[in-house]
Amino acid sequence: MFSQRFNQLTPYVPGEQPQDRQYIKLNTNENPYSPAPGVSKVLKEFDAGALRRYPDPNADGLCQAIAEAHGIQREQVMVGNGSDEVLSFVFFAFFGSEKGPLLFPEHTYSFYPVYCDYYGIDYEKVALSDGYIIDIDGYMGRKACGAIIANPNAPTGILLPLSEVEAFLKRWPKDRVLVVDEAYIDFGGESAVTLIGKYSNLLVVRTFSKSLSLAGSRLGWAMGDEKLINALYAVKDSFNSYPVDSITQQIGIAAMKDRDWFDKTRAMVMEERERVGKALSEMGWAVLPSSTNFLFASAPGMDGKMVYEGLKSEGILVRFFNKPGLTPFVRITIGSHEENTVLLDGVRRIVGEG
Repeated sequence: MFSQRFNQLTPYVPGEQPQDRQYIKLNTNENPYSPAPGVSKVLKEFDAGALRRYPDPNADGLCQAIAEAHGIQREQVMVGNGSDEVLSFVFFAFFGSEKGPLLFPEHTYSFYPVYCDYYGIDYEKVALSDGYIIDIDGYMGRKACGAIIANPNAPTGILLPLSEVEAFLKRWPKDRVLVVDEAYIDFGGESAVTLIGKYSNLLVVRTFSKSLSLAGSRLGWAMGDEKLINALYAVKDSFNSYPVDSITQQIGIAAMKDRDWFDKTRAMVMEERERVGKALSEMGWAVLPSSTNFLFASAPGMDGKMVYEGLKSEGILVRFFNKPGLTPFVRITIGSHEENTVLLDGVRRIVGEG
């Protein structure tokens, strides 16, 4: 009844969303703060009658707002229903096993191998160096159809400085695309978007879900050379020519244009990240350096599963990755000040019990 390719799928598993009780959710890297005030204004004033019309197929107004915010041209931007959809188009457009496997870090966003399986793309995982750092030397001199890195990386939270991203590009074959997935770049890193005019094989993928507080709307975008963007549009128009709905386009514009709110809320997240990281370190935890809205940390004398289960019993959800090399850790999303205080109190109780 089912196709061979369907039978070979291993779907991505998102963070759990249990309904058995009220939890403090620190397991899916959502922003603890509301979107920009202009988003609410759009929702209140949106003309429902406009929904009888199809949306702008290329979301030109939204793409223009993104371009202006990043100092690039509208032709260098493409949007989709979340960065995961954009990544799907990317994998289809630029990666194919006839050129070699796709390269990505051994520990990174777990959707990458899922998309490889979906599209029949061979892949190879490149070992991280000591300290869970992306090792650009490991990508060089290898047959490959392309490479993708999350920067900052997930689930580690560790940033590859912009100078290292450019060092990667200088050594990378010009006829192979390097994708830099910047879902978390706004929480302490410098975007590679400044390099797209210099390297025509660089594609930067971003999301509204994290720093712009729109995880519930499904909106993401890509930035790169116009030839790469045109290729993504060709894939998009072969799949769904109207991907982003009219309401989402308008709230995306409102969120992108309110840079004051953006700066205020991301600064609050980063301040809380430092507070929580310091408190955990003082309790003896090993906390990896983070440039994201989460911490990857391990408790003394406890593995990650024990910490996850202990905090869940306290009504606090964190993420445990049951994969070799990651089992000592849990990933803790940075919540509001109040949520983080409850987290730290819960940590003190379970570590004391452990």
